[in-house]
Amino acid sequence: MSVFTAYDGTELSFDACGEGSPVVCLPGGPMQDCVYLGNLGGLSEHRRLIMMDPRGTGGSATPEDLSSYRCDRLVDDVEALREHLGLDRMDLLAHSGGTNLAILYAQRHPDRVARLALITPSVYAVGIEIAPEVRTATARLRHDEPWFPEAFAALEAIVGGNGDADAFRAIAPFWYGRWDEAARAHRAAEDAHKNHEAAARHLDGAFAPDETRAALGRLACSVLVLAGEVDLNSPPPAMAALADLFPHAELVVQPGAGHFPWLDDADRFVATTAAFLGRPAFREPLAGELRPTV
Repeated sequence: MSVFTAYDGTELSFDACGEGSPVVCLPGGPMQDCVYLGNLGGLSEHRRLIMMDPRGTGGSATPEDLSSYRCDRLVDDVEALREHLGLDRMDLLAHSGGTNLAILYAQRHPDRVARLALITPSVYAVGIEIAPEVRTATARLRHDEPWFPEAFAALEAIVGGNGDADAFRAIAPFWYGRWDEAARAHRAAEDAHKNHEAAARHLDGAFAPDETRAALGRLACSVLVLAGEVDLNSPPPAMAALADLFPHAELVVQPGAGHFPWLDDADRFVATTAAFLGRPAFREPLAGELRPTV
């Protein structure tokens, strides 16, 4: 575990694994440490993964100013990490709630992002609405699963505004392409790695979707939006709408995958992600344009 200092003096940690050019990885949660990412299904065999623990999680210190947990304020932490690593531009990979932070970083520092990989992303930062019927239609793809009746009833209660803590626990199988022993263990470990107080402060007032959407429309870097076919948190129709906001985005829907596609089919996930990260960072320039260098 390595440590660097943020803009406000808070000591933040990151772990590194693998060989090759670095990819900075931002976990979701929100405000969960990077442990649950593992080595992203073996992506570390292709690239050096720089796994950052957000402030107040994992090995990162708790800040004096708790309002600094807000997503837009965490952008400065990512920039401090880039500077610490000595990177002019960096490949940035983010999962779930961490994609809001990655998007805000790209908005504020577009010249610092070489490639942007958004894995089963959240859409809060860009203000995309996901209709309840889209989530339930995605859930119905699992109707043959033995756990489906109980989980679907809980989901209907949640989207109807009547879900309680038990209902949210009951829909856990929908997060995974296979609700097997490994998925159950992965889910059970989640709470111990999440800062719930930080998560409660993370979203409030952090986003200006109209400004962010406009900025993304000018982003020159290559973007991957990777969706899980059966992920009701980040369903493919919403992911297609997100990809459409970028000039140079590729949408890939991983068959049979839920919210953690590297657990559901590691080989397919790694093949897709490694191939994307190995491509040119910027589009081919139009006549008369200059192409940025990496």
